[in-house]
Amino acid sequence: MKIKTLIIDDMPLARKRVRRYLSSDQEIEIVGECADGREAVTSVPELAPDLVFLDIQMPGLSGFEVLQQLDIETMPVIIFVTAYDEFALQAFEVNALDYLLKPFNRERFNKALTRAKAEIKQRRSGAAGDERLQDFLDHLKTDSSYPKRIVIKSNNRVIFLTPGEIDWIKAEGNYLSVRAGDESHLIRETLSRMEAKLDPENFARIHRSVIVNIDR
Repeated sequence: MKIKTLIIDDMPLARKRVRRYLSSDQEIEIVGECADGREAVTSVPELAPDLVFLDIQMPGLSGFEVLQQLDIETMPVIIFVTAYDEFALQAFEVNALDYLLKPFNRERFNKALTRAKAEIKQRRSGAAGDERLQDFLDHLKTDSSYPKRIVIKSNNRVIFLTPGEIDWIKAEGNYLSVRAGDESHLIRETLSRMEAKLDPENFARIHRSVIVNIDR
């Protein structure tokens, strides 16, 4: 039996890359594509795919929110796809089956696909569904939607900050200056995107170019 596969990503080029990598695999049948989360919530029950490549950061509904709308009993195998390190780390830490961090290469893609195929074959042989996804959904219901760690790429280093470590964030042209204790990190990011990652219970935008930790 072919592995029915659905590609969910709001970026056309990303969907095209996944489709291209799958095109030479005789076991795969691509049954559709979705460009946003709301379309995905409708298409997954209708198409009943065995495997879904699911982008995490999408307009309307995120990939995580899509999962919360689906029936766990008929949930396909999920491979998360993301361009944002902190979301990929979150998915991995709560035992998602696998994730692809954009831009991924064919070798990394094939590794994730091989793991997914093994899980699908187990299910078809009568084995119970992977409990890791149920654990993941339970985590989403009880945990905050805001990441526990912010990934900072600065001066060829990757730094993990908890939001509580951040004192303030200031826009500087196309960059942000993130102040944490005695250190400042300059990153290429928009203030609005950073603001969306921070809990408004703890952070306030006091100026069009400044976000502060309320406790500071």
